[in-house]
Amino acid sequence: MSFNTFGKIFRFTTWGESHGPAIGCVVDGCPPNINIKEQDIQIELNKRKPGQSKFTSQRKEDDKVQILSGLFEGKTTGTPISLIIYNKDARSRDYETIKNKFRPGHADFTYFKKYGIRDYRGGGRQSARETASRVAAGAIAKKVLESKIGKKFKVIGAVTQLGIIGCDVKKWNDQDIRKNPFFCPDKSFVKLWKKYLLSIRKSGSSCGAIIEIRARGVPVGLGAPIYSKLDMDIASAMMSINAVKGVNIGSGMSSAQLTESKILMKFLRKEKN
Repeated sequence: MSFNTFGKIFRFTTWGESHGPAIGCVVDGCPPNINIKEQDIQIELNKRKPGQSKFTSQRKEDDKVQILSGLFEGKTTGTPISLIIYNKDARSRDYETIKNKFRPGHADFTYFKKYGIRDYRGGGRQSARETASRVAAGAIAKKVLESKIGKKFKVIGAVTQLGIIGCDVKKWNDQDIRKNPFFCPDKSFVKLWKKYLLSIRKSGSSCGAIIEIRARGVPVGLGAPIYSKLDMDIASAMMSINAVKGVNIGSGMSSAQLTESKILMKFLRKEKN
């Protein structure tokens, strides 16, 4: 299993299992003299950590990050940055009764067929717990981008559809996202989503969702033709996340239904006084 690294110039490698002692990552290619504190990473991890509402995983993890290397007096040195997050609430005994069974919708069967061995405890390496390491690495990337581009650069995400019910993205409000358990950008849908999800849960099932990510203040020219386009790198990163089954960029698949006048950007000339 050799594909645990993402990125080229700035890259990170994640490690660890859901029920192992810890998870973490090593970030390489980070430029020197970037101001980074553990709290900068912790802020992002706190947004992701489980057990914050009845609509997320009930696993209780503090997700406290510790920086092991790559910093001196609060600044990056340009050397690899190693991060560790200890697992506190791994209940491996809960999986004893199903350790010899393959679970539909999980990677148990494919892992066993490929490697001849699998960690049945919480999904092992293929658990969504791995994404905590990505968040930690992303927090460092965010600090690097802020130092190079400035505060005008911003990335924000929200859930825009839950099962068959989509919210009105025209009413997107950044401030609403963190104020409800669904990370919905339109607070008028929160009660409806709550009722819908509780009914799905009561029936003993679950549903999917659509997440929309918006990046603002992105400079022109990121990426490189032909096999390192920005769209390609974004899609590759997103598709590697557990349970992601599709990525639309811009108009996405709906572009096929749009005419040229609707889809092409226009260049505007700004006259100087």
